[in-house]
Amino acid sequence: MKEYRILGRKGRITIPLCLRQKLGVQPGEVVSFEETKDNAILIRREKLPAAPAAMPTLKEFLESLSDTEQYAAMVHLTTLWAEKHPGTGGYGRK
Repeated sequence: MKEYRILGRKGRITIPLCLRQKLGVQPGEVVSFEETKDNAILIRREKLPAAPAAMPTLKEFLESLSDTEQYAAMVHLTTLWAEKHPGTGGYGRK
């Protein structure tokens, strides 16, 4: 099977529907293009690795710490806040 398409002014081209169906690709999925030794272009449907698990909220993270670790984290965060907001007594207002 051979399909012909005209390259657009912006250098874009549409992958024909019959090839997209054969590859099983849907809008938003990833395809790769690879040049072979004989100057042909190989098109593949790619599967991306699974997205990492959602990061915990700050509250969830702090609750996972021991009391001693929570205290140390709060002292550290308070110190950072005070350094970022000098002259405010650490409250962020003047």
